[in-house]
This record gives sequence, structure tokens and C-alpha cells, in this order.
Amino acid sequence: MTQVILGEDEGIESALRRFKRKVSQAGVFPDMKKYRHFETPIEKRRRKAVARHKQRRKSFRN
Repeated sequence: MTQVILGEDEGIESALRRFKRKVSQAGVFPDMKKYRHFETPIEKRRRKAVARHKQRRKSFRN
């Protein structure tokens, strides 16, 4: 669970920015989008193929 503790002299805007950054780094949004609606088997295969392709390219570069 992502949480942000507000500093003594910290504004709400900066705390909100930190929270958004932590949520983004934790990968909450892709999970949320994944469970938001039904995904057809074709869409699931396509998403997994793209993920495999990205992973292959990433490991190839290193």
C-alpha cells in the first residue's frame, strides 16, 4: 500500500505529487486498468505478446 506522510511545512500539492509518483512507480495503474473491464482472449494474447516483445528487446539491449 502506498502512503505519503505530510511534512510539517509541506503543501498539499507537493504531497500529492509525491503520492502520484509513488503510485506510478508501484505499478498500481496497470493493475487497475487490467481489472477494470473484461478482456477478450484475443486482447489478452495481444497484450501478452507485446509484453514478451518488450521484455525481449529490453534483455537484448543489456
